[in-house]
Amino acid sequence: MPGLDRIKLSGYKSILDLDLNLKPLNVLIGANGSGKSNFISFFKILNHLVNENLQNAVAKSGGANTLFYFGTKTTDHIRFNLHFKQNSYHVVWEVSDDSRLYFSSETLGFLGDGYDTPLLTGLGAGHYETELRKESKRYPHRTVIADHVIHNLNGWKVYHFHDTSDTSKIKQACPINDNQYFREDASNLAAFLYTMKQNNPENYKLVLQTVQLVAPFIKDFNLAPMVLDKDKIRLTWLHTESDEYFDVSQLSDGTLRFICISVLLLQPNLPETVILDEPELGLHPFAINVLASLLESVSKKTQVIISTQSLLLLDNFEPEDIIVVDYNNNNSQFRRLNSDDLTEWLDEYSIGELWEKNLLGGRPK
Repeated sequence: MPGLDRIKLSGYKSILDLDLNLKPLNVLIGANGSGKSNFISFFKILNHLVNENLQNAVAKSGGANTLFYFGTKTTDHIRFNLHFKQNSYHVVWEVSDDSRLYFSSETLGFLGDGYDTPLLTGLGAGHYETELRKESKRYPHRTVIADHVIHNLNGWKVYHFHDTSDTSKIKQACPINDNQYFREDASNLAAFLYTMKQNNPENYKLVLQTVQLVAPFIKDFNLAPMVLDKDKIRLTWLHTESDEYFDVSQLSDGTLRFICISVLLLQPNLPETVILDEPELGLHPFAINVLASLLESVSKKTQVIISTQSLLLLDNFEPEDIIVVDYNNNNSQFRRLNSDDLTEWLDEYSIGELWEKNLLGGRPK
């Protein structure tokens, strides 16, 4: 299965030194301010990196200094190593005299069968955007390590469906042709569902049936171009007890978020890695259990990384799925649970109860 096998990261925000093996399903728990969001934000940065938009993303995030552990006066470089099966990607970032982030080192690695050390290919130093795509174009007629790395980095998507206010993009009309992929903020929900219904009716049916488990009053979605603007589409839905179509604004926040999650996880072409920050927000306990089943099922097809504060959601996973994040000695520390260490406790308590009792860590101090 595709995805990230191992990440080593040092000097980034609250993460002084991290070495973490990742599995198909990874559930982060921890107190507010422990570093979960910083970990997830790193994936966002890498999405910009691979699209050669790093400098713009860094500027929007507050500047290069904000990315370094306690700032550049304390930390002079950020280093990360990413491992995807036999392929790897190694980078060191520093800050230039004009306060821009630059690559002081960028290296590709390949570990062949039977070898103990990888074959390394340097991509130079001193550049401000990645050299990955240039490396790929040097060998147009064959697949190279850079292609594998680009494919994986492009396949990471960080989703958040928290904004369900009246002005949120989810509730607005969107271009009907905005349907190539499901956007991270679900701003093209109606267009993407419309295309799924046309091209992948089985997936659409599964989405509808899953949503109906949580919102049985929804008979179907009304997916058609707007009457006065055929280039736009807005989500409406049909109630089981009425022939009238209802607007997306008439759905509760929790129902709308669950629709977004269902579309994301049941789409025909899943991203290489799905990253969700607190997907349980606003969901009914029954919906949380359905969400857990979806995550478990999807993790057999693609890699899943989530962060959560929900005891109920946590109860649905195995200890080995869970990564505890603690903020100790002024830095974020990550630790995967082990069933063997919890055998006696699990005879009497659930995982959520153990976390609530502060026996797992990941609690305010």
